[in-house]
Amino acid sequence: MEYIDNLPPMDLMRSEKMTFVQLIIPVESAHPAITYLGQLGLLQFRDLNADKSPFQRTFVNQVKRCAEMSRKLRFFKDQIQKAGMLPSPRPASQPDIELEELEIQLAEHEHELIEMNGNSEKLRQSYNELLEFKMVLQKASDFLVSSRSHTTAQETELSEHVYSNDNYTDTASLLEQEMQPELSNQSGVRFISGIICKSKVLQFERMLFRATRGNMLFHQGVADEEILDPSSNEMVEKIVFVVFFSGEQARSKILKICEAFGANCYPVPEDMTKRRQITREVLSRLSELETTLDVGLRHRDKALTSIGFHLTKWMNMVRREKAVYDTLNMLNFDVTKKCLVGEGWCPIFAKIKIQEALQRATMDSNSQVGIIFHVMDAVDSPPTYFRTNCFTNAYQEIVDAYGVAKYQEVNPAVYTIVTFPFLFAVMFGDWGHGICLLLGALVLISKESKLSSQKLGSFMEMLFGGRYVLLLMSIFSIYCGLIYNEFFSVPFHIFGGSAYKCRDASCSDAQTVGLIKYSDPYPFGVDPSWRGSRSELPFLNSLKMKMSILLGVVQMNLGIILSYFNARFFNSSLDIKYQFVPQVIFLNSLFGYLSLLVVVKWCTGSQADLYHVMIYMFLSPFEPLGENQLFWGQSVLQVILLLLALVAVPWMLFPKPFILKRLHTERFQGGTYGLLGTSEVDIYEEPDSARQHHHEEFNFSEVFVHQMIHSIEFVLGAVSNTASYLRLWALSLAHSELSTVFYEKVLLLAWGYDSLVIRLIGLSVFAFATTFILLMMETLSAFLHALRLHWVEFQNKFYHGDGYKFNPFSFASLADDDD
Repeated sequence: MEYIDNLPPMDLMRSEKMTFVQLIIPVESAHPAITYLGQLGLLQFRDLNADKSPFQRTFVNQVKRCAEMSRKLRFFKDQIQKAGMLPSPRPASQPDIELEELEIQLAEHEHELIEMNGNSEKLRQSYNELLEFKMVLQKASDFLVSSRSHTTAQETELSEHVYSNDNYTDTASLLEQEMQPELSNQSGVRFISGIICKSKVLQFERMLFRATRGNMLFHQGVADEEILDPSSNEMVEKIVFVVFFSGEQARSKILKICEAFGANCYPVPEDMTKRRQITREVLSRLSELETTLDVGLRHRDKALTSIGFHLTKWMNMVRREKAVYDTLNMLNFDVTKKCLVGEGWCPIFAKIKIQEALQRATMDSNSQVGIIFHVMDAVDSPPTYFRTNCFTNAYQEIVDAYGVAKYQEVNPAVYTIVTFPFLFAVMFGDWGHGICLLLGALVLISKESKLSSQKLGSFMEMLFGGRYVLLLMSIFSIYCGLIYNEFFSVPFHIFGGSAYKCRDASCSDAQTVGLIKYSDPYPFGVDPSWRGSRSELPFLNSLKMKMSILLGVVQMNLGIILSYFNARFFNSSLDIKYQFVPQVIFLNSLFGYLSLLVVVKWCTGSQADLYHVMIYMFLSPFEPLGENQLFWGQSVLQVILLLLALVAVPWMLFPKPFILKRLHTERFQGGTYGLLGTSEVDIYEEPDSARQHHHEEFNFSEVFVHQMIHSIEFVLGAVSNTASYLRLWALSLAHSELSTVFYEKVLLLAWGYDSLVIRLIGLSVFAFATTFILLMMETLSAFLHALRLHWVEFQNKFYHGDGYKFNPFSFASLADDDD
């Protein structure tokens, strides 16, 4: 009870009453005043400098400073994430500092980090070069040794070929020239060694072959270690290569190709002694660089850890300061009086709180002049503001997704709290599936405090935001499932035995034939004996179809009644006389009468054909009903209702435009001036009311066409909307039959085998189908159809949804913004 008593006062029927206020703030009190108003979060400022660019506003320099500090903080955050650390989610306990001092600290930290990163990159680059040099020395030595051994083995064979051919010098291949010492000295066979990324080696080799026209040898081998790429901070696999060639021209071509492919070339001496000496020097320098890099990384991590403790607090502080100066830029600056003038909307209940916050700002700034706060008249329509809590907020969001309510318009969310989960449950009725949804909703609610402080994915965030909608949907699904008597499509004798029994002891097929009624109807819901009988489908079809029509007519009548309360609140008598009354008459003369026939047929047990009654009500209204008559005087009532429905159409169409024209002519006849519309009644009039457009020319054709469209839309919509409610019957039947198929054709079929493996497979398939098809896809389908029924069939009777949300300046709304 304490939790209920502590809930904030709510009036969801109509939005909060708003007032337009003006603030005159001395310059010295401006910053604390806006700060306190941001903490309060109950005043929506109006931009008085909309004609100015951001660079022409008063506090543009302060906004630039805050943007620069935000950039530095994002830089710190990126560095912390790259280092594999997480910033502290809770701000560290640190005394408050001024913005100027924070700016100096951030500049020092940024300079220090940039310097450390620069040194670290240089050291990393030197380390990578030495590491690559070491691997090139090792691999190239192997290539050179294997090449020399290969040369010695084939020297005899090649020498015979050399001396038997006089033109050998011109036609010998590069390999043959390399293995002949005398010719090597003349041709100058040399090599280039280096290292390249593995992903480029194939294209690199092909390009070398084409550039040298095949006059080269290419050896390659996988490097022993992966190299850390400083730019991407990822390990890259590389290939060591050695290219043998001849001639200075080939050398320049190969070097250019290496540069184009990003291959690093390193000099490798042919002398083995020199190679070993260079290798020892490289290993020594690598050891020194590793030590230096480790020390630098530890120093940088220490600095980032220190920054991470205060990063959250600094980001919040800068974000708030930037929001304060952005808001100050929306105010007019009076140079002569040295004050700022601001205008905005606030709820009436918040006036006292705002005045108290402004008084505190005056005292904190030691200003000799107080802040002036007074109410003004406004021409624009006020914003719409509903005070909601964690329970009602999700239903309000469902309505706002269609359109924000006009100021002081009837709010459909009040009724959506009950009707939305109930219509969902009519389509999803199964108390077994409802229990599964209930468990999921209870898990989300139990972890509310934990999940609300975490960043969730888009799907989980939507699911968590609608946890209370899911709760009511599951409860109503259990209720409707008990009425349908379905638990995963299986009926139960929950409320006593069946009202039907076998005709005699010899009745062997009690599920299909031979059943007679021997007691009162089942006390609650559908009798379990209907399940599996021959008349199950016709019975449930008839029941759910007629029930859908009854629910639809009731909800549509509720929407029309709410349009009456809207018209009465806005003092629009024309809408009451020439819209509400004919709409009620037309809808209930046809579909209200159909609902009455359904209820009478249920109560009397008559066998009348309602299709025949409704069709011949239009085709042959004066013919006797015969066997289809349900009560005395039905024929006369049908004729009267038909005439009322025919009269209601011109009643909606013609009177209102002509009356509006007459009122406009009387009011502005002779060009006389009317009173200024300063009251809320004059300002926020209905679009079609007589008070609208005091100073605009009255366009009768436009008003008449608008009224004609509205009338035709209602007449045709009365038929289509009623038929649209049959989706309750269709989806309920589909859900029931699909559940039955999974139960009988999967679970029971698998359970009929003696094999444990087949039973487990059948149980797994049944669980998978129930979870992903019935509990996820069917839930989403029923949710969307219930949404359609509320947005189109219910809300179009009374809801305009052409308002705009109250968006106050609040620090709380900045918490989710990511700069």
